[in-house]
Amino acid sequence: MGVFNKVWTWLGLEGEEVVREEYVSLPGNVEENPKTASNIVSIHSNKTMKVVVCEPDSFEEVQVLADHLKARKQLILNFENTQPDEARRIIDFISGTTYALDGNSQQLGKNVFVFAPNNVEIAKDARSIIRKPGLLNPFGGER
Repeated sequence: MGVFNKVWTWLGLEGEEVVREEYVSLPGNVEENPKTASNIVSIHSNKTMKVVVCEPDSFEEVQVLADHLKARKQLILNFENTQPDEARRIIDFISGTTYALDGNSQQLGKNVFVFAPNNVEIAKDARSIIRKPGLLNPFGGER
């Protein structure tokens, strides 16, 4: 192809050369190979997440609660009907278990707590942060 032909082609006044494309086919057994199939991960492979809601009465229940955390289940503990000294011991034990498993914990109410394993993130609502006493109210003055 000469220089003038290239210029005419560049200007769009002359047809371009047809470029041949070759397709290389993969061997048929690659798709059926179990080694390659094992690298495929389904996005729906996550099992159903479970949440255990409990109102513990005594410290004897903490081992079962810790086992739930070890099994990657979330715990929501309600201490409204638990003696304060027992509640403190249970919270301390479960907090230690949560820390050892790299989990998270959050107080939801006066006597309600959530403990989550490391595969669950506890996100805090921005509105609840603004409502805390001592923070400035963005709509005028201190709350």
